[in-house]
Amino acid sequence: MEQYKKEFIEFMVDCGVLKFGDFTTKSGRKTPFFVNTGFYRTGAQLRKLGEYYAKAIHDAYGLDFDVLFGPAYKGIPLSVATAMSISEHFDKDVKYCSNRKEVKDHGDTGILLGSPISDGDKVVIIEDVTTAGTSIGETMPILLAQGNVDVVGLVVSVDRMERGKGTKSALEEIEENYGIKTTAIVTMKEVVEHLYGKPYNGKVVIDDQLKQAIDAYYEQYGVEA
Repeated sequence: MEQYKKEFIEFMVDCGVLKFGDFTTKSGRKTPFFVNTGFYRTGAQLRKLGEYYAKAIHDAYGLDFDVLFGPAYKGIPLSVATAMSISEHFDKDVKYCSNRKEVKDHGDTGILLGSPISDGDKVVIIEDVTTAGTSIGETMPILLAQGNVDVVGLVVSVDRMERGKGTKSALEEIEENYGIKTTAIVTMKEVVEHLYGKPYNGKVVIDDQLKQAIDAYYEQYGVEA
């Protein structure tokens, strides 16, 4: 596993973003692990997060795109931090854009904030995590309503590696349904590989009991081999 992936996994643990316990996802699944980018709460954390996302985007898509779109609400700081990091580390000035939950009819009107999206723009969507592909179904109509837009890809922080609405993974379904490429900074397989049975900051984050709960979750929701 690449060193930056190990660092990112530990970074999520340090920031309280990667949590283990009893949670319910947006799609209604009971899960023993949860990724919540809302716990990135300082300037230093967002700066570092933007660097990890920028590297993942650069490796997956290069820099041949125009707009980085972060769906409201969590995608807003992700798009800003990552656009700044792309400018700083790759000397490429990309636009950022997000949507509002409600259309604004005065001042800076419309459903979008940040840069407008125009015909011919190449767009990369940035999200925290996708479980069953629910949020992308809300995002794509917004983007396609802006004109002849080329959505080239979706980047998430963690690939949960579980089924979407069928037997394939959520990210695979997104690729097939929308014709876009998907990528993640790390996968849950890599997270487990790095943390299971190994002490980090004096504590084993994933012990045998938690590993059994994760395995049971994937028996129910994992992609069929």
